Amino acid sequence: MVKSMTGYGRCEIVNVGTTFTVEVKSVNHRYFEFSCRTPRGYAFLEEKLKSFFASKISRGKVDVYLSIVGQEQSVGDVHINEEFAAQYISALKKLKKQFGLSGKVSLESVASNNEIFVTEHKKINEEEIWVQVSKACEGAVEAFVEMRKQEGAKLAEDVISRSNFILEKVAFVEKRSPETVAEYRGRLEQKIKELLGDKTVDEQRLLTEVAIFADKVAVAEETVRLRSHIDQLKKLIDGDEPVGRKLDFVVQEMNRETNTIGSKAQNIEIAHTVVEIKAEIEKIREQIQNIE
Repeated sequence: MVKSMTGYGRCEIVNVGTTFTVEVKSVNHRYFEFSCRTPRGYAFLEEKLKSFFASKISRGKVDVYLSIVGQEQSVGDVHINEEFAAQYISALKKLKKQFGLSGKVSLESVASNNEIFVTEHKKINEEEIWVQVSKACEGAVEAFVEMRKQEGAKLAEDVISRSNFILEKVAFVEKRSPETVAEYRGRLEQKIKELLGDKTVDEQRLLTEVAIFADKVAVAEETVRLRSHIDQLKKLIDGDEPVGRKLDFVVQEMNRETNTIGSKAQNIEIAHTVVEIKAEIEKIREQIQNIE
């Protein structure tokens, strides 16, 4: 089953008073592009998150948001740098006295210096944190993939429908093309008779001219290859592997064969049919840009 490159998933788990939330979303992209946002102090998780999602997603611009709320986010204990504080207060008093400054050495003036306080961060158990985060990742990616599958099923249905429409048009071209040769022979023979009057038409010369025309407008090889490409496209759609890039190549080949048929067309009906085929191929190409 093909998957869309557009998706969203979210999972929240709670462990010992701490809530771990992972959100993942993606949009179309030619390759796998990853970015994530983690809480302050948890940057060590970024590479782990990238590796995890890279193993689950082959293409798309993927954005991951991680939230950790609870005891694990506590910054730890705050201590006073007493020696520095004493020197700082002494320096302020000296400054006031020496230069005759007004004002008091207050708590506010002292506390405004960031070096007065020392924060002792709690040590984080990185492995335990990742165990919980990875559980949230599993839940988020499960919902994410399910959404991609649902979108992919709609894309596949549309692509198959358009492919079948193209096959109907190809069948018309295959039926109509030989008829144009017979029509050409009739027109050519009539014109020769008009030019020669009662004289006998050179059958061999007529056959030669018709054969040249038939070879010029023959599209059997192109229609066979076009059918083969459509068959390959359907098989890829029915597969389980990421096929977006392969589908893109197949559609290019479909377009190439259709252009050749168009260049050989000597009939207005066939020319119009080629335009219809090319329009459907373009719609298919647009749709597969959304397929992983």
